Amino acid sequence: MDSPAATTLSAEARAAGAATGAFIGDALAMPAHWYYDRDALRAEFGVVDSYRAPPAVHPNSILWRSSYEPTEPEFDILGDERPFWGQRGVHYHRNLRPGENTLNLKLVRAVLELVRQSGEYRRDAYIERYLAILRAPALHRDTYLEECHRGFFLNLRRGRRPEKCAVKEKHIGGLAPVVPLYAQLRALGYDDEPARASVREHVAVTHAGDAVLGAVNDLLVVASELWSGAALRDVLGGHARRQDLRFFTGPVERLESRPDDEVVGRVWSTACYLEDSLPATFYLAWKHADSPRDALVSNVMVGGDNCHRGAVIGALAGLSGGEGVFPPEWRFPFTG
Repeated sequence: MDSPAATTLSAEARAAGAATGAFIGDALAMPAHWYYDRDALRAEFGVVDSYRAPPAVHPNSILWRSSYEPTEPEFDILGDERPFWGQRGVHYHRNLRPGENTLNLKLVRAVLELVRQSGEYRRDAYIERYLAILRAPALHRDTYLEECHRGFFLNLRRGRRPEKCAVKEKHIGGLAPVVPLYAQLRALGYDDEPARASVREHVAVTHAGDAVLGAVNDLLVVASELWSGAALRDVLGGHARRQDLRFFTGPVERLESRPDDEVVGRVWSTACYLEDSLPATFYLAWKHADSPRDALVSNVMVGGDNCHRGAVIGALAGLSGGEGVFPPEWRFPFTG
């Protein structure tokens, strides 16, 4: 939780906290990802406060409506999971183990590893690793691939250069690497603006468009202030009062007394679109700044795109307070 000691954290502790928090937030929500029927979520899981396996049947899954046609080896990013895209009730992450991360967070792990190894962010090195991971679905074992990945490979198949394959996007999944990558670069000695520029360059590999750029910039503003030692609640509360973030406006502080599943569901949708998902993320991180555990459990239980909201909430909490703000039973080397 936030405390005066949080301002004395080392750069390495902040970077480790941001990464660990992102992985925790995603892994905790993974079995309940994209449950829009909260009665079904509660009936299936009770309260999700520990790592669980995905259930055999996902009652809200619309995977059967998604498609990706290419089967040439260099463009086949579905592999053995392809037949499940035509079936109803298939869980988006049906193969993953309790505590394992979804594909998007495995990609976050990949870029962090590359940066730690080289001491810098290199877009070409990440693109090479990205292509290798997506072309080996049997290794990451995740069933669902978001539109950004499918669109990227469709553009690649059309003959575009990899650095020009990003698609216009407005989903919160594109924000998963923002805080962990920013923190890792700062820990390696990057100044604030070069770190921000590298994060924007990284997100733009797969996500293009004004909405995602605006969301990335909002998140970087918050991350920069946390890096400087400000407390999470103070940072987000200040922006709520000033109304100076694109994706955190309205009478935020008046909502605090209302149940989370009312605020995230009525005020902001539980869906993945940035105009609702990022404000909901900021809200839960602000309201529960003194208890990242409560923030992440509540995030799971309000449903919808809780994996990606959780990754951002966890990253903000970990950047602010380090790995120690999370329950010990949630902190372990993530697999997969």
